[in-house]
Order: sequence, then C-alpha cells, then structure tokens
Amino acid sequence: MSAGSAFRRVAGKPMIQRVMIVEDEFLIALDVAETIESMGLEVSGFASGRKHAMALAASSDIALVDINLSDGPTGPEIARQLADEFGITVIFMTANPEDVNGGVEGTLGVLTKPAMPEVLEQSINYAIASRIGGIASVPRELHVFRHTQH
Repeated sequence: MSAGSAFRRVAGKPMIQRVMIVEDEFLIALDVAETIESMGLEVSGFASGRKHAMALAASSDIALVDINLSDGPTGPEIARQLADEFGITVIFMTANPEDVNGGVEGTLGVLTKPAMPEVLEQSINYAIASRIGGIASVPRELHVFRHTQH
C-alpha cells in the first residue's frame, strides 16, 4: 500500500453499488453474497468464468474476482477487461494472492481467502470510496496495488 492511499475522501452520500461475484465455488459465492446483501448492497450476479462475467459486466460497479475459475486461471485477464472496458472496480479474492503479486493494471487490490465477513465489508467499503471519491480506511488484510486504478 502506498502512502496516501490509506483513506479515500467522501464527497456526498454513496449511491447503491452493484457487486458481481466471480467465483467458481458456489458455497463461497453464496457466503460472499450474504455479506454483500447484509451491507445493503445489490449482488448483480454470479459468474464462474469469463463468459458469465462479461454478461454481467454492464450491470455491475464492483467485482470480487477469484484467480482460478471454471475456465482456468482466467481471473487476472477477466479483471483487466472488467476494469478497462467497463470501469468496474475489481478486488481479487483468492487463496493464491501471490498469483497477482505485482498487481493487475486497473484493479484495486487482493484479499486472501478465506476472508472474514468484516474484512470483506471493509474492503468493499474501500472500493466504494475509491469509486465515488469517498473516505474509508484500508483493511489491514487488503493488499492495495501501487498503480492507479481506473
């Protein structure tokens, strides 16, 4: 994490954000969805690979993306495409964070699975703040990439 990215400043009331879950393990996806919905946010859908993720992209603001999916280790490329083409704020959630150690251009950061619900909430709040110019502290467990996000 670079200095100065520990907080994002708030500029008004946040709007409802739609969160896509790109995860091929259904039970994990359901647990993540429960946390998102308990925050008062909308789950825009579930994707287990590239085709489903791209189908949901137009109706999503934030994406939680695993690295290894049903169509292989496609998470980094999916994340890059979601950020570049759709302006989606991406956080990786993976048991293998070293697979994105240097970051992926346009993405926000990486959480190591399993992540506790409160860590997921804090990470999503940080992602929302980064989208709307808000303020939120970076959870200790979220490794924020050094390059700038879209």
